[in-house]
Amino acid sequence: MRRTSSSRPRRQRTGTAALLTVLLTATLSAAGCQDAPAEQTSIRIATGSPTAVYYAFGQSLAAILNRELPDVHASVVITAASAENVQLVGSGAAELGFTQADVLPTSTAASPAVKAIARVYDDQLHLVTTGGGPVRTLDDLRGRRVSVGAPGSGTEITATRLLEVANLGGDQVRRARLGLDDSVAALGSGQIDAFFFSGGLPVRGIADLARRSATRIVDLSEWTEQLRARYGQVYVSRDIPRSVYGVDAVTTVADPNYLIVRADLPEPLVREVTRLLMDRRAELAAAHPAAGRMSPRSAIATAPLPLHPGAAAWYRADKP
Repeated sequence: MRRTSSSRPRRQRTGTAALLTVLLTATLSAAGCQDAPAEQTSIRIATGSPTAVYYAFGQSLAAILNRELPDVHASVVITAASAENVQLVGSGAAELGFTQADVLPTSTAASPAVKAIARVYDDQLHLVTTGGGPVRTLDDLRGRRVSVGAPGSGTEITATRLLEVANLGGDQVRRARLGLDDSVAALGSGQIDAFFFSGGLPVRGIADLARRSATRIVDLSEWTEQLRARYGQVYVSRDIPRSVYGVDAVTTVADPNYLIVRADLPEPLVREVTRLLMDRRAELAAAHPAAGRMSPRSAIATAPLPLHPGAAAWYRADKP
């Protein structure tokens, strides 16, 4: 018998096989083909760069869903991250996805096709430069070449907002729009002077860079309150300790991350995904430490997105 990571009483769990059998049977019945063999349910998980947190988290989650849920085939989709992920889930091109909270519209009416499963962890905005370079503060970016993140990424949205509140908008910074891997390569070759990347600790691409060469992460703590005042209360300050990358500790701007889902996915299926997300936290944390920071208590805080009814049902049943 498989040993689970949860001590929750068995009676509070919904039987996976039974729920999905009911779901698939109902679907086939509605189509008038009860005798046809059950088809696999596809779950595409929109993630991000292969060297960033969304991808590691998504791969581990896909492996768990494939192992635990009958007739489900889960796979990951490499994307530019948050903004693209919201678009893919909202359009039906993916079933699950990860996104920063600041990417979401402030009105739920603007995204009726997307619901939340959980708040999973907080992203820290990294401003990365060379260890011996001239960039020591945000204002030192003025007139320099800086990657603000890939088009369609949450990094680009957060970095652009930060530059605006720091009076570095417009042509004050020579901007490139590169993903994490390309940003790391461009910094190493001298094509850019610094880059932004928003991710949960540690970001593997940044950790690899810091091991190879002298690296500095710039402190951004003084800008949190200005971001909150102009763009909303999702932003908070979080530390990046020296132990994470082996560079000087800093405080930076952080932003919650959500696992989102197509609003039209059946409640029993989403309830099972939610259960596995919470019950297999230890396994997910082995893929990336950020996943270990989830808890049912914090997971339900997904404003402005409402929880999917299937996720809400699991959290209600999980209460002691």
